Amino acid sequence: MKKLKIGIVSLGCAKNLVDSEIMLASFVNANYDITNNPKEADIILVNTCAFIKDSKKEAIDTILEMAKYKKKLIVTGCLAERYYKELKKEIPEIDLIIPLSKYKHFNEYVSNYLKDNKTYNFEPLNRVISTSNNVAYLRIAEGCNNFCSFCAIPYIRGRYISRPLKEIVKEANILAKDGIKELNIIAQDVSSYGIDLHNKTTLVTLLKELEKIKDIKHIRLLYLYPSEITNEFISFMKNSKKVYPYFDIPLQHVSDKLLKSMHRKGNQNNTLTILNKIRKEIPNAIFRTTFIVGYPGETNSDFKKLLSFVKDFKFDHLGVFTYSKEEGTKAYALPDQVNEKTKSLRKDILMKEQEKISYKLNQTHINKVVEGLCIGFNKDNNTYSFLTKFNGPDDIDGRVFGYSKKPLNLGKYYKLKIKDAFVYDLFVEIN
Repeated sequence: MKKLKIGIVSLGCAKNLVDSEIMLASFVNANYDITNNPKEADIILVNTCAFIKDSKKEAIDTILEMAKYKKKLIVTGCLAERYYKELKKEIPEIDLIIPLSKYKHFNEYVSNYLKDNKTYNFEPLNRVISTSNNVAYLRIAEGCNNFCSFCAIPYIRGRYISRPLKEIVKEANILAKDGIKELNIIAQDVSSYGIDLHNKTTLVTLLKELEKIKDIKHIRLLYLYPSEITNEFISFMKNSKKVYPYFDIPLQHVSDKLLKSMHRKGNQNNTLTILNKIRKEIPNAIFRTTFIVGYPGETNSDFKKLLSFVKDFKFDHLGVFTYSKEEGTKAYALPDQVNEKTKSLRKDILMKEQEKISYKLNQTHINKVVEGLCIGFNKDNNTYSFLTKFNGPDDIDGRVFGYSKKPLNLGKYYKLKIKDAFVYDLFVEIN
Protein backbone atom coordinates (compact mmCIF):
# COMPACT_ATOMS: atom_id res chain seq x y z
CA MET A 1 0.00 0.00 0.00
CA LYS A 2 1.28 3.46 -0.92
CA LYS A 3 2.34 5.49 2.11
CA LEU A 4 0.45 8.71 2.73
CA LYS A 5 2.31 12.00 2.87
CA ILE A 6 2.10 14.85 5.38
CA GLY A 7 3.20 18.40 4.64
CA ILE A 8 3.56 20.98 7.42
CA VAL A 9 3.87 24.74 7.11
CA SER A 10 5.19 26.15 10.39
CA LEU A 11 4.75 29.87 10.96
CA GLY A 12 5.95 32.18 13.70
CA CYS A 13 8.48 31.62 16.44
CA ALA A 14 10.82 28.79 17.39
CA LYS A 15 8.42 27.71 20.14
CA ASN A 16 5.81 27.09 17.46
CA LEU A 17 8.40 25.22 15.39
CA VAL A 18 8.95 22.78 18.26
CA ASP A 19 5.19 22.06 18.25
CA SER A 20 5.39 21.47 14.49
CA GLU A 21 8.26 19.02 14.99
CA ILE A 22 6.23 17.09 17.57
CA MET A 23 3.26 16.99 15.18
CA LEU A 24 5.49 15.75 12.37
CA ALA A 25 6.75 12.94 14.58
CA SER A 26 3.18 11.91 15.39
CA PHE A 27 2.45 11.46 11.68
CA VAL A 28 5.77 9.73 10.99
CA ASN A 29 4.99 7.28 13.79
CA ALA A 30 1.65 6.67 12.07
CA ASN A 31 3.62 5.61 8.97
CA TYR A 32 3.40 8.84 6.96
CA ASP A 33 6.16 10.21 4.76
CA ILE A 34 7.09 13.90 4.97
CA THR A 35 6.91 16.13 1.92
CA ASN A 36 7.73 19.78 1.33
CA ASN A 37 5.63 19.82 -1.83
CA PRO A 38 1.96 20.56 -1.09
CA LYS A 39 0.98 19.02 -4.44
CA GLU A 40 2.28 15.67 -3.20
CA ALA A 41 0.74 15.86 0.26
CA ASP A 42 -2.33 13.92 1.31
CA ILE A 43 -2.65 16.13 4.37
CA ILE A 44 -1.44 19.72 4.77
CA LEU A 45 -1.09 21.05 8.32
CA VAL A 46 -0.62 24.79 8.87
CA ASN A 47 0.70 25.63 12.34
CA THR A 48 -0.13 29.30 12.74
CA CYS A 49 1.08 32.37 14.60
CA ALA A 50 -1.12 35.22 15.84
CA PHE A 51 1.34 37.38 17.76
CA ILE A 52 0.86 40.62 15.83
CA LYS A 53 -1.19 41.92 12.89
CA ASP A 54 1.38 40.94 10.27
CA SER A 55 1.67 37.38 11.60
CA LYS A 56 -2.12 36.98 11.58
CA LYS A 57 -2.26 38.16 7.97
CA GLU A 58 0.53 35.75 7.02
CA ALA A 59 -1.33 32.91 8.70
CA ILE A 60 -4.63 33.64 6.91
CA ASP A 61 -2.85 34.05 3.55
CA THR A 62 -1.01 30.75 4.05
CA ILE A 63 -4.20 28.87 4.96
CA LEU A 64 -5.95 30.20 1.87
CA GLU A 65 -2.93 29.36 -0.30
CA MET A 66 -2.79 25.79 1.01
CA ALA A 67 -6.57 25.41 0.56
CA LYS A 68 -6.07 25.80 -3.20
CA TYR A 69 -4.42 22.38 -3.34
CA LYS A 70 -7.71 20.72 -2.34
CA LYS A 71 -6.02 18.39 0.16
CA LYS A 72 -7.10 17.54 3.69
CA LEU A 73 -6.34 20.76 5.57
CA ILE A 74 -5.58 20.93 9.31
CA VAL A 75 -4.95 24.23 11.11
CA THR A 76 -3.26 24.43 14.51
CA GLY A 77 -1.37 26.99 16.59
CA CYS A 78 -1.99 30.44 18.01
CA LEU A 79 -4.46 31.62 15.36
CA ALA A 80 -6.48 28.45 15.92
CA GLU A 81 -6.53 29.16 19.66
CA ARG A 82 -7.35 32.84 19.38
CA TYR A 83 -9.85 32.78 16.52
CA TYR A 84 -11.29 29.26 16.54
CA LYS A 85 -14.91 30.32 15.93
CA GLU A 86 -13.98 32.87 13.29
CA LEU A 87 -11.84 30.39 11.35
CA LYS A 88 -14.56 27.76 11.45
CA LYS A 89 -17.10 30.23 10.13
CA GLU A 90 -15.05 32.23 7.62
CA ILE A 91 -12.81 29.55 6.07
CA PRO A 92 -14.89 26.41 5.45
CA GLU A 93 -12.03 24.93 3.41
CA ILE A 94 -10.36 24.02 6.73
CA ASP A 95 -11.20 20.42 7.56
CA LEU A 96 -9.92 20.33 11.13
CA ILE A 97 -8.93 23.04 13.64
CA ILE A 98 -6.91 22.10 16.73
CA PRO A 99 -6.36 24.98 19.19
CA LEU A 100 -3.27 25.08 21.40
CA SER A 101 -5.28 24.23 24.49
CA LYS A 102 -6.38 20.96 22.86
CA TYR A 103 -2.93 19.59 21.99
CA LYS A 104 -3.24 17.06 24.82
CA HIS A 105 -6.15 15.64 22.78
CA PHE A 106 -4.23 15.83 19.46
CA ASN A 107 -4.56 12.09 18.85
CA GLU A 108 -8.29 12.15 19.51
CA TYR A 109 -8.87 15.07 17.13
CA VAL A 110 -6.80 13.67 14.25
CA SER A 111 -7.77 10.01 14.53
CA ASN A 112 -11.48 10.85 14.82
CA TYR A 113 -11.25 13.05 11.75
CA LEU A 114 -9.23 10.60 9.62
CA LYS A 115 -10.98 7.47 10.97
CA ASP A 116 -7.93 5.34 10.14
CA ASN A 117 -7.40 3.58 13.49
CA LYS A 118 -3.90 5.06 13.77
CA THR A 119 -2.31 6.76 16.78
CA TYR A 120 -1.16 10.40 16.59
CA ASN A 121 0.39 11.11 19.97
CA PHE A 122 1.56 14.67 20.73
CA GLU A 123 4.65 13.62 22.69
CA PRO A 124 7.24 16.36 23.53
CA LEU A 125 10.08 13.82 23.76
CA ASN A 126 9.39 12.66 20.21
CA ARG A 127 10.24 15.19 17.50
CA VAL A 128 11.32 15.32 13.88
CA ILE A 129 14.06 17.95 13.97
CA SER A 130 13.60 20.35 11.06
CA THR A 131 16.52 22.69 11.75
CA SER A 132 20.15 22.02 10.79
CA ASN A 133 21.02 18.37 11.45
CA ASN A 134 23.27 19.27 14.37
CA VAL A 135 21.32 22.15 15.94
CA ALA A 136 17.98 22.02 17.73
CA TYR A 137 15.68 24.15 19.85
CA LEU A 138 14.98 22.97 23.38
CA ARG A 139 11.83 24.43 24.94
CA ILE A 140 12.01 24.64 28.73
CA ALA A 141 8.70 26.31 29.56
CA GLU A 142 5.34 27.25 28.13
CA GLY A 143 3.25 30.40 28.57
CA CYS A 144 4.09 33.66 30.33
CA ASN A 145 3.28 35.45 33.60
CA ASN A 146 4.53 38.90 32.64
CA PHE A 147 1.34 40.18 30.98
CA CYS A 148 3.06 43.01 29.13
CA SER A 149 0.38 45.45 28.04
CA PHE A 150 1.13 45.03 24.33
CA CYS A 151 1.37 41.23 24.28
CA ALA A 152 -1.36 38.63 23.71
CA ILE A 153 0.83 35.59 24.44
CA PRO A 154 -0.39 34.98 28.03
CA TYR A 155 -3.99 35.04 26.74
CA ILE A 156 -3.12 32.61 23.93
CA ARG A 157 -0.63 30.24 25.57
CA GLY A 158 -1.59 30.67 29.22
CA ARG A 159 0.41 31.10 32.40
CA TYR A 160 4.08 30.22 32.77
CA ILE A 161 4.66 26.49 33.26
CA SER A 162 8.24 25.23 33.61
CA ARG A 163 8.90 21.75 32.27
CA PRO A 164 10.32 19.36 34.88
CA LEU A 165 14.11 19.48 34.92
CA LYS A 166 14.48 15.71 34.50
CA GLU A 167 12.23 15.73 31.43
CA ILE A 168 14.24 18.53 29.79
CA VAL A 169 17.53 16.76 30.49
CA LYS A 170 16.07 13.53 29.13
CA GLU A 171 15.05 15.28 25.90
CA ALA A 172 18.49 16.91 25.61
CA ASN A 173 20.11 13.48 25.92
CA ILE A 174 17.83 12.11 23.21
CA LEU A 175 18.79 15.01 20.95
CA ALA A 176 22.49 14.47 21.68
CA LYS A 177 22.22 10.78 20.78
CA ASP A 178 20.58 11.82 17.50
CA GLY A 179 23.61 13.95 16.63
CA ILE A 180 22.60 17.35 17.96
CA LYS A 181 25.66 19.34 19.03
CA GLU A 182 24.15 22.74 19.82
CA LEU A 183 21.01 23.56 21.80
CA ASN A 184 19.07 26.79 21.53
CA ILE A 185 17.16 27.15 24.80
CA ILE A 186 13.76 28.77 24.31
CA ALA A 187 10.67 29.83 26.26
CA GLN A 188 8.59 32.96 26.33
CA ASP A 189 10.83 34.03 29.23
CA VAL A 190 13.86 31.75 29.61
CA SER A 191 15.22 33.58 32.66
CA SER A 192 12.12 32.74 34.74
CA TYR A 193 12.65 29.00 34.45
CA GLY A 194 11.84 27.25 37.74
CA ILE A 195 9.81 30.10 39.20
CA ASP A 196 6.79 27.77 39.53
CA LEU A 197 8.60 24.59 40.56
CA HIS A 198 8.96 25.41 44.30
CA ASN A 199 12.13 23.33 44.72
CA LYS A 200 14.78 26.02 44.24
CA THR A 201 15.33 24.93 40.65
CA THR A 202 16.56 27.84 38.54
CA LEU A 203 17.85 28.39 35.03
CA VAL A 204 21.39 27.99 36.37
CA THR A 205 20.44 24.64 37.94
CA LEU A 206 19.17 23.45 34.57
CA LEU A 207 22.17 24.72 32.60
CA LYS A 208 24.58 22.96 34.94
CA GLU A 209 22.76 19.68 34.21
CA LEU A 210 22.76 20.30 30.45
CA GLU A 211 26.49 21.06 30.53
CA LYS A 212 27.10 17.51 31.78
CA ILE A 213 25.87 16.01 28.49
CA LYS A 214 29.12 15.10 26.76
CA ASP A 215 27.96 15.32 23.14
CA ILE A 216 26.35 18.76 23.56
CA LYS A 217 29.15 21.15 22.66
CA HIS A 218 27.42 24.51 22.93
CA ILE A 219 24.24 26.05 24.35
CA ARG A 220 22.63 29.36 23.43
CA LEU A 221 19.93 31.13 25.43
CA LEU A 222 17.14 33.04 23.69
CA TYR A 223 14.56 35.40 25.25
CA LEU A 224 15.98 36.53 28.60
CA TYR A 225 13.88 38.96 30.63
CA PRO A 226 16.18 41.76 31.94
CA SER A 227 14.80 42.07 35.47
CA GLU A 228 15.20 38.31 36.05
CA ILE A 229 18.96 38.29 35.30
CA THR A 230 20.65 37.62 38.63
CA ASN A 231 24.24 37.93 39.85
CA GLU A 232 24.32 34.13 40.11
CA PHE A 233 23.36 33.86 36.44
CA ILE A 234 25.99 36.39 35.31
CA SER A 235 28.65 34.58 37.34
CA PHE A 236 27.63 31.25 35.79
CA MET A 237 27.74 32.69 32.26
CA LYS A 238 31.17 34.16 32.94
CA ASN A 239 32.64 30.78 33.84
CA SER A 240 30.66 28.45 31.58
CA LYS A 241 32.62 26.44 29.04
CA LYS A 242 29.58 25.45 26.98
CA VAL A 243 27.05 28.28 27.12
CA TYR A 244 27.78 30.95 24.53
CA PRO A 245 28.27 34.47 26.00
CA TYR A 246 25.26 35.50 23.94
CA PHE A 247 22.65 37.63 25.68
CA ASP A 248 19.32 37.88 23.86
CA ILE A 249 17.44 40.37 26.04
CA PRO A 250 14.34 41.97 24.46
CA LEU A 251 14.08 45.37 26.16
CA GLN A 252 11.09 46.80 24.21
CA HIS A 253 11.85 50.43 25.24
CA VAL A 254 13.86 52.60 27.63
CA SER A 255 11.42 55.42 28.42
CA ASP A 256 10.38 54.92 32.06
CA LYS A 257 6.92 56.29 31.27
CA LEU A 258 6.39 53.77 28.49
CA LEU A 259 7.96 50.87 30.39
CA LYS A 260 5.46 51.47 33.19
CA SER A 261 2.59 51.58 30.71
CA MET A 262 3.91 48.43 29.04
CA HIS A 263 3.86 46.72 32.45
CA ARG A 264 7.57 45.97 32.17
CA LYS A 265 9.49 45.51 35.40
CA GLY A 266 12.29 47.95 36.18
CA ASN A 267 13.32 51.14 34.43
CA GLN A 268 16.08 52.48 32.19
CA ASN A 269 18.60 52.80 35.03
CA ASN A 270 17.95 49.24 36.24
CA THR A 271 18.31 47.90 32.72
CA LEU A 272 21.50 49.81 32.03
CA THR A 273 22.97 48.62 35.34
CA ILE A 274 22.32 45.00 34.37
CA LEU A 275 23.71 45.41 30.85
CA ASN A 276 26.83 47.22 32.06
CA LYS A 277 27.43 44.58 34.73
CA ILE A 278 27.27 41.85 32.09
CA ARG A 279 29.64 43.79 29.82
CA LYS A 280 32.07 44.39 32.69
CA GLU A 281 32.07 40.78 33.91
CA ILE A 282 32.00 39.24 30.42
CA PRO A 283 33.89 41.57 28.04
CA ASN A 284 33.32 39.28 25.05
CA ALA A 285 29.54 39.18 25.57
CA ILE A 286 27.35 39.46 22.49
CA PHE A 287 24.17 41.50 22.99
CA ARG A 288 20.95 41.13 21.05
CA THR A 289 17.73 43.02 21.76
CA THR A 290 14.41 44.10 20.26
CA PHE A 291 12.47 47.33 20.66
CA ILE A 292 8.93 48.44 19.95
CA VAL A 293 8.35 51.84 18.36
CA GLY A 294 5.01 53.60 18.11
CA TYR A 295 3.60 52.25 21.38
CA PRO A 296 0.59 54.38 22.50
CA GLY A 297 1.80 57.62 24.03
CA GLU A 298 5.32 57.41 22.57
CA THR A 299 6.34 61.03 21.98
CA ASN A 300 9.24 62.39 19.97
CA SER A 301 11.05 62.84 23.29
CA ASP A 302 10.51 59.17 24.20
CA PHE A 303 11.80 58.07 20.82
CA LYS A 304 14.87 60.30 21.11
CA LYS A 305 15.66 58.67 24.47
CA LEU A 306 15.49 55.28 22.79
CA LEU A 307 17.64 56.39 19.86
CA SER A 308 20.22 57.90 22.22
CA PHE A 309 20.27 54.70 24.28
CA VAL A 310 20.92 52.60 21.16
CA LYS A 311 23.71 54.94 20.03
CA ASP A 312 25.38 54.86 23.44
CA PHE A 313 25.15 51.17 24.34
CA LYS A 314 25.86 49.74 20.88
CA PHE A 315 24.11 46.39 20.64
CA ASP A 316 25.66 43.75 18.41
CA HIS A 317 22.25 42.78 17.06
CA LEU A 318 19.00 44.70 17.21
CA GLY A 319 15.49 44.22 15.84
CA VAL A 320 12.64 46.72 15.76
CA PHE A 321 8.89 46.07 15.69
CA THR A 322 6.23 48.67 15.09
CA TYR A 323 3.51 48.49 17.74
CA SER A 324 0.62 46.21 16.77
CA LYS A 325 -2.76 46.95 18.35
CA GLU A 326 -3.95 43.58 19.67
CA GLU A 327 -7.47 43.06 20.95
CA GLY A 328 -7.64 41.70 24.47
CA THR A 329 -4.43 43.39 25.59
CA LYS A 330 -4.30 46.29 28.05
CA ALA A 331 -2.71 48.61 25.49
CA TYR A 332 -5.49 48.09 22.96
CA ALA A 333 -7.73 50.84 24.34
CA LEU A 334 -5.00 53.25 25.41
CA PRO A 335 -5.27 56.86 24.20
CA ASP A 336 -2.64 58.61 22.07
CA GLN A 337 -2.26 55.84 19.50
CA VAL A 338 0.63 56.59 17.13
CA ASN A 339 -0.12 56.66 13.40
CA GLU A 340 1.40 54.07 11.07
CA LYS A 341 3.50 56.58 9.13
CA THR A 342 5.23 57.75 12.32
CA LYS A 343 5.79 54.16 13.46
CA SER A 344 7.45 53.24 10.17
CA LEU A 345 9.59 56.39 10.17
CA ARG A 346 10.85 55.70 13.70
CA LYS A 347 11.61 52.09 12.83
CA ASP A 348 13.61 53.20 9.78
CA ILE A 349 15.58 55.77 11.79
CA LEU A 350 16.44 53.21 14.48
CA MET A 351 17.45 50.50 12.00
CA LYS A 352 19.62 52.88 9.96
CA GLU A 353 21.44 53.85 13.15
CA GLN A 354 21.85 50.19 14.04
CA GLU A 355 23.31 49.47 10.58
CA LYS A 356 26.14 51.91 11.33
CA ILE A 357 26.70 50.43 14.79
CA SER A 358 26.62 46.85 13.54
CA TYR A 359 29.07 47.59 10.73
CA LYS A 360 31.57 49.25 13.09
CA LEU A 361 31.30 46.44 15.66
CA ASN A 362 31.71 43.78 12.97
CA GLN A 363 34.82 45.54 11.72
CA THR A 364 36.41 45.07 15.15
CA HIS A 365 36.17 41.30 14.70
CA ILE A 366 38.44 41.23 11.64
CA ASN A 367 41.46 38.93 12.17
CA LYS A 368 39.88 37.28 15.21
CA VAL A 369 39.87 33.48 15.22
CA VAL A 370 36.66 31.81 16.33
CA GLU A 371 35.28 28.28 16.42
CA GLY A 372 32.32 27.65 14.13
CA LEU A 373 29.93 24.77 13.50
CA CYS A 374 29.45 24.14 9.78
CA ILE A 375 25.68 24.10 9.24
CA GLY A 376 25.13 24.59 5.52
CA PHE A 377 26.43 24.84 1.97
CA ASN A 378 25.06 27.24 -0.63
CA LYS A 379 25.48 25.76 -4.11
CA ASP A 380 24.63 29.06 -5.78
CA ASN A 381 27.78 30.81 -4.51
CA ASN A 382 29.82 27.87 -3.15
CA THR A 383 29.91 29.19 0.40
CA TYR A 384 29.64 27.39 3.71
CA SER A 385 27.67 28.80 6.65
CA PHE A 386 28.67 28.55 10.30
CA LEU A 387 27.20 29.06 13.75
CA THR A 388 29.55 30.88 16.13
CA LYS A 389 29.27 32.81 19.37
CA PHE A 390 28.56 35.89 17.22
CA ASN A 391 25.40 34.73 15.46
CA GLY A 392 22.19 33.03 16.49
CA PRO A 393 20.19 30.41 14.55
CA ASP A 394 18.20 30.91 11.36
CA ASP A 395 20.27 33.91 10.21
CA ILE A 396 18.54 36.20 12.74
CA ASP A 397 21.87 37.99 13.21
CA GLY A 398 23.26 37.70 9.72
CA ARG A 399 25.56 34.99 8.38
CA VAL A 400 29.08 33.84 9.14
CA PHE A 401 30.25 32.36 5.85
CA GLY A 402 33.29 31.50 3.78
CA TYR A 403 34.75 29.57 0.84
CA SER A 404 36.74 26.37 1.08
CA LYS A 405 38.92 24.77 -1.60
CA LYS A 406 38.25 21.34 -0.13
CA PRO A 407 34.82 20.00 0.88
CA LEU A 408 33.83 20.58 4.49
CA ASN A 409 31.78 18.30 6.69
CA LEU A 410 28.42 19.60 7.86
CA GLY A 411 28.17 19.19 11.63
CA LYS A 412 31.91 19.58 12.20
CA TYR A 413 33.61 22.45 14.04
CA TYR A 414 36.29 24.48 12.27
CA LYS A 415 38.67 27.25 13.24
CA LEU A 416 37.60 30.37 11.39
CA LYS A 417 39.58 33.54 10.84
CA ILE A 418 37.39 36.57 10.19
CA LYS A 419 38.73 38.24 7.06
CA ASP A 420 36.02 40.76 6.24
CA ALA A 421 32.93 42.25 7.83
CA PHE A 422 29.75 43.77 6.48
CA VAL A 423 26.68 45.39 8.04
CA TYR A 424 25.35 42.07 9.30
CA ASP A 425 27.54 39.29 7.88
CA LEU A 426 31.07 38.09 8.62
CA PHE A 427 33.29 36.55 5.94
CA VAL A 428 35.75 33.95 7.21
CA GLU A 429 38.77 31.96 6.14
CA ILE A 430 38.54 28.28 7.13
CA ASN A 431 41.64 26.89 8.81
